[in-house]
Amino acid sequence: MDLNELLARHRLMAIIRGSDPTACERTAEVLVESGVRLLEVSLTSADAVGVLTRSCAKLGAQAHIGAGTVLTAEDAKSARDAGATFAVTPALGEGVDAALELGMPVLAGAMTPTEVLAAHRAGATAVKLFPAGSLGPGYVKALGDPFPGLGLVPVGGVGLADVPEYLEAGALAVGVGSPLGGDAPHGGDLEALRERAARFVAAAGG
Repeated sequence: MDLNELLARHRLMAIIRGSDPTACERTAEVLVESGVRLLEVSLTSADAVGVLTRSCAKLGAQAHIGAGTVLTAEDAKSARDAGATFAVTPALGEGVDAALELGMPVLAGAMTPTEVLAAHRAGATAVKLFPAGSLGPGYVKALGDPFPGLGLVPVGGVGLADVPEYLEAGALAVGVGSPLGGDAPHGGDLEALRERAARFVAAAGG
């Protein structure tokens, strides 16, 4: 699986983080039904490994599902064993190294130019620019000059109106959590999620 190619093609990665395992699974189903093809299930979710296992088994033919908040070697192994096809980290460290050793593509978290370069040198497929909300599309554009061709994926505080701005600034894709998921992963309104998902997919060019 070429994660870089998938990010470039779909341009939107939905991040699922919730307190209700069943609701997290239903959230994943609704997102896929709504046209979202890249999902990240955060390991900070309730029964995250179980959610990953069941979601990958049920939706793996229709979507690419990765594990988020991969911090340790154990996190990486659990994610791989659950069926996750890629790993996402909030920062550099053991999670990045362990996932790469297991053969998983990694979207590694970074913020500064030094961290971005370190993520690239560590072997990350692309760089999760986090937290993007405090940086803005202009920061993505500025990083594109010294790092041409290095895939940047803004995550954190990316709202609907921000999606086209980040993509126009040169982002490879965007990662969106609560502005897209809302209360759905906690047992909230799935129809409202479906409506938000349609708007986000459209904003990303889908």
